[in-house]
Amino acid sequence: MLIPRNELQFDFDAARFRPAADRDFLGWVFDQFLYGEVTGIQCGHWLYRAPTLRAAAFLARQAAEELSHVKRVIRILEILEHPPGRAHGAVKFLSTGMMGGTWGEHVCMEMALGEGLVLTIFYALAATIENDEIRKIIESAILDEEKHVEFGERETRDWLQTFPGDRKTLLAGALVQWLAMGWLRNFALKRLPKNHSVLEKFPAFYDHTLAKFELRVQRLGLSDRPLREISWAARFGLIFALPFRQFAMRLRRPKRLLTATYLSDDWVVKSNSD
Repeated sequence: MLIPRNELQFDFDAARFRPAADRDFLGWVFDQFLYGEVTGIQCGHWLYRAPTLRAAAFLARQAAEELSHVKRVIRILEILEHPPGRAHGAVKFLSTGMMGGTWGEHVCMEMALGEGLVLTIFYALAATIENDEIRKIIESAILDEEKHVEFGERETRDWLQTFPGDRKTLLAGALVQWLAMGWLRNFALKRLPKNHSVLEKFPAFYDHTLAKFELRVQRLGLSDRPLREISWAARFGLIFALPFRQFAMRLRRPKRLLTATYLSDDWVVKSNSD
């Protein structure tokens, strides 16, 4: 990954969540994950539209993994004795509102950046929840998420090599995600329990998460500076132009299905040459 685990995870020291005492807050957190994992299955939309058979094979595995994550989150909610609830509007927007119309948007917005965010939070939960079964479930999901992020990063950089003109479109999408995360931060701060060893570190953790999001944006090659250093005028220009750039991008980029491209695919060509 462009940001390894030891760089992405936040140090909570000895602060811990206790499932019995923190049931309501942890239940709310996993409600958000449940929605995210269900919408993760939308990767199946790209199976038929993937640029290569290799990419389609990866998505097929990912769809199965996302479904297994749904079951795992439900199991965590059972352990917490918390009935599944609705997700916050910002989470819905980040999960479904950012669904791309091109392969480049999908692998960048949803996989490299979106699942990169999920990974940061999974690392935090694995380090702080005092329950062996819940930690084991989270660690198993982490292994899958790391593969998804790596795939998204690699495919994003390949896309930008082929279509360098899409850089500003993807940067504007990342900026919208970053601003939405700031909105969610303000909401979360209002509902945090007081005097809690983990949650008193939440503002610093959230700032760390936003900073690592910005770092991933840079390492993907979307920006030469952190998002916070982009002027307000430049941010406005990027976001204002985003719908027009997306329209042009989706109009011009390849829409061929695998049934039209499979004979020239590396899997088929290499098989015939052996």
